[in-house]
Amino acid sequence: MAFCELKYYNKALGKSTACDILLPEQNKTGPFPVLYLLHGYSDDNTIWQRRTSIERYVQNLPLIVVMPDASISFYCDAVEGLPWETAIVRDLVGYVDTLFQTNATREGRCLAGLSMGGYGAAKFALKFPDVFCAAVSHSGAMRFAHGAMPYDADEKRRTEQRHILGNEQIGGANDLFALAAKLTPEQRPALRIDCGTEDFLIEHNREFDAYLTEIGFPHEYVEFPGDHNWEYWDAHIQEAITFLKPHIGL
Repeated sequence: MAFCELKYYNKALGKSTACDILLPEQNKTGPFPVLYLLHGYSDDNTIWQRRTSIERYVQNLPLIVVMPDASISFYCDAVEGLPWETAIVRDLVGYVDTLFQTNATREGRCLAGLSMGGYGAAKFALKFPDVFCAAVSHSGAMRFAHGAMPYDADEKRRTEQRHILGNEQIGGANDLFALAAKLTPEQRPALRIDCGTEDFLIEHNREFDAYLTEIGFPHEYVEFPGDHNWEYWDAHIQEAITFLKPHIGL
């Protein structure tokens, strides 16, 4: 595969940013579907390449993989800060579609991510079902914007969350529970959620799974032995790719 590091000016951010991109082998012809693969808290656009074998897992697929930077934004348009949601969903997706031979439709775009990025992948799919057809969340922070988080005793994290969400209440524009409830059956993206049984976010994933079941939202939910670490994510991103393939025509 070809590997690209794209440094570009993002209009929403008003500054340059970066993303890493994997492109299919030269013997494959487009248009290609795109997987937007999102990083977790404190990481950046390079981490999936550095800590997993993602390139090996997709090397025989006619698939573009885009790994954007999102700082510690939780993939939101911050009340006090930068609009990372708009930067990715509007500006990066549009730019990728102009640069490469993409299937520039809902059916040609999917998402996956871990931790903060697991929340981000689910949120983008639920909030923009006309842009993305499917998403996978690994160890996702599913209760972000839906009440207390496990690290709320950490003053730094509380301050960051306040800068992102401001006074937004449960049920707001970044609450996965509220976003899922608003969609009609025809709008619903395909969702897969997994989490390690030793993960500190396991109860939040169970709660979101139970809620989706309660409202009749079809989805896959799986628990595996494992913690909040790269050994877990490297293993289960392979299952995510298998889940996503039929939804994007592979």
